[in-house]
Amino acid sequence: MKIILLLVGKTEFPWVRSGIELYEERLKHYVSYQRIEIQELKATSSLTRQQIKEREGDAIMKYLKPNDELILMDERGEEFTSERFASQIEKKSIHGTKNVVFAIGGAYGFSDDIYKRANEKISLSKMTFSHQMVRVIFLEQLYRAYTIIKGEPYHHK
Repeated sequence: MKIILLLVGKTEFPWVRSGIELYEERLKHYVSYQRIEIQELKATSSLTRQQIKEREGDAIMKYLKPNDELILMDERGEEFTSERFASQIEKKSIHGTKNVVFAIGGAYGFSDDIYKRANEKISLSKMTFSHQMVRVIFLEQLYRAYTIIKGEPYHHK
């Protein structure tokens, strides 16, 4: 199985980039992984939020293959414990899922077309995090999931 992290916009803050790089390096030992950053839209002041989401959605669609499983990081998604998230990842691997694409949208979220294309939505918390922060938080949870699957001591109950 391959995990793809699809991000709208580049990572702005150096400390967020450092966190991303830390967990990406750790993930290499467990799973095939790729990060794709979609270029942020330019000159958006004349666009509505809906237009921005639609254009970002079009860009996301260009990276998706028909059989990719698309999971959106979304505040209205299902919440998981770390153990249950690990179990879900393990099931996808066992069932032969080829590519799992986790998408973190831009500041305004996803277009209707992306919601329709999605297989699942996951929320990291009832709290709202910036789309920049979600990148690191999600990667830490993905790394934690693999350590749980492997029975390693990173995760403490």
